[in-house]
Amino acid sequence: MLTSILNALKQWLWLVLAGFVVLQLFFVGRVAFMAVVDPSSTAFERSQAWQIVSTQGRINWRQQWQSDDQIAKTLKRAVLASEDSAFTTHKGIWWDAIEKAWQKNAKTQAKLEAQAAKKNGAKTAAPKIVGGSTITQQLAKNLLLSGERTLLRKGQEWVITMALETFLSKKKILTLYLNHVEWGQGIFGAEAAAQHYFQKPAAKLSAWEAARLAVMLPRPRYFEKLPQSVYLSDRAETIMARMNDVALP
Repeated sequence: MLTSILNALKQWLWLVLAGFVVLQLFFVGRVAFMAVVDPSSTAFERSQAWQIVSTQGRINWRQQWQSDDQIAKTLKRAVLASEDSAFTTHKGIWWDAIEKAWQKNAKTQAKLEAQAAKKNGAKTAAPKIVGGSTITQQLAKNLLLSGERTLLRKGQEWVITMALETFLSKKKILTLYLNHVEWGQGIFGAEAAAQHYFQKPAAKLSAWEAARLAVMLPRPRYFEKLPQSVYLSDRAETIMARMNDVALP
């Protein structure tokens, strides 16, 4: 009886392992296919479209694919300066950025705990979590994965990140990212963002306009509602000062 149970358990574990391997091969195959065929949408975009339809009863969507030469260099430089200044040199994961993010989050958490202790355990605001994800990691997450934050999903993200860096050029990765990244509710890609915020094509964005768009990326729906934010303006000035220091792929 015990032998039968163990054999059944062994078979079940092998099936789970085989399913996991097949899933990884599927992801890798999808990424390799992107070297020749551009994806029309991402998992994140589809989830957002469904959310908009379910809450508003209609689809309000802006997106238009643009090739690399139809996206202003100012926007590419601004996004790299803001999101991933080492993009052309790392292999998909920027360990220094991750370490700095962990240290900053730990300091923020310690500060909040100290404030709570002074207030006799009173509840404080939740800490702002700083990420260390590269452009490639962000693209990997949005292309094929759900928005849940689990160790399994992070493992999947790593597999897709490595596949992107293996099968696609840096220029291709950046072009995919800029065509699918969110810039507001139902606003995806550089062309849609340029038209929505500045009424011009993505190829014609000035350095200041590009910097404004780049600053929005961590919280696009938040800044969409606060176009006159002082932080947005000040941070855009900082990004403009850094733009010429980053290398384009």
